[in-house]
Amino acid sequence: MPNDAPRLAALLSVLENLDTEASTTERGDLDLLGTAELVRRMNAEDRRVPEAVAERAEEIAAAVNGITARFRRGGRLIYIGAGTAGRIGVLDASECPPTFGTDPSLVVGLIAGGETAIRSAVENAEDDADAAGVSLRELDLSESDTVVGISASGRTPYVVGGLEYARSVGALTVAIASNAASEIGAVAEIAIEVVTGPEFISGSTRLKSGTAQKLVVNMLTTLSMINLGKTYRGVMVDLLATNEKLRARSIRTVSQLAGVGIDEAAAALEGADGSVKLALLMLASGASPQSAASALEGADGILRDAIAALA
Repeated sequence: MPNDAPRLAALLSVLENLDTEASTTERGDLDLLGTAELVRRMNAEDRRVPEAVAERAEEIAAAVNGITARFRRGGRLIYIGAGTAGRIGVLDASECPPTFGTDPSLVVGLIAGGETAIRSAVENAEDDADAAGVSLRELDLSESDTVVGISASGRTPYVVGGLEYARSVGALTVAIASNAASEIGAVAEIAIEVVTGPEFISGSTRLKSGTAQKLVVNMLTTLSMINLGKTYRGVMVDLLATNEKLRARSIRTVSQLAGVGIDEAAAALEGADGSVKLALLMLASGASPQSAASALEGADGILRDAIAALA
């Protein structure tokens, strides 16, 4: 449409300056290469991602500390994103309850276009600058919460609008982008700009950009949960045993960490109503389930501190 011409021209100008949209002449022969060489070349590009993430260690640490502090105040972590970025946020949020025994409301993933967009593209949803704010308002977002906006380009209107709303209510705001000096980075209090360079297939930001996003969100939740005492000696101790595999893992975890046999570990878990952390504390201290539970509560759920308190 003619009226769209100025807007599209401005957008094209923006895209021309984004690393994630760039192309390189050295990849002009991809369609002529054998599969093994394609594997080697793509793998070589992917190896750049962890190094780019490492360069943002200080910003990631600041985000983890902020998220942890707000969790301790009863706040939540809420991801917002569109397309691949939105799906990565939803994925990380959905894996927290079984991994760390958290309530599903503690870490939430919002994606432009809603639930349908998790599996199918919802055209133009990412261009709605008001949609994320509406969803955040429905969640009663407050200053105790953290909102993490994810966008490879760093300019997705859905994410920009959501971060702006989050700042307006005093929530901690974090941006994860794959371009430097990003728009979402300017809006957020903490900007995690992991510059991964041109994609293996130009503009396909589900590749290196998506990998970088996954690595960063892994850190945000995993390290926050470590700070909250959800692990002990590098092992998950707040997992929910919701299936046979996880029940077996619970028994194995108690057996290994407490240095007891499988039968004793299973008995301890039964006495602890399936809680790995409580079973470990009972075995370490000889305390009753009630005394152990009280000690854990007094130690804010940190097993090491509870063991020391009952020593």
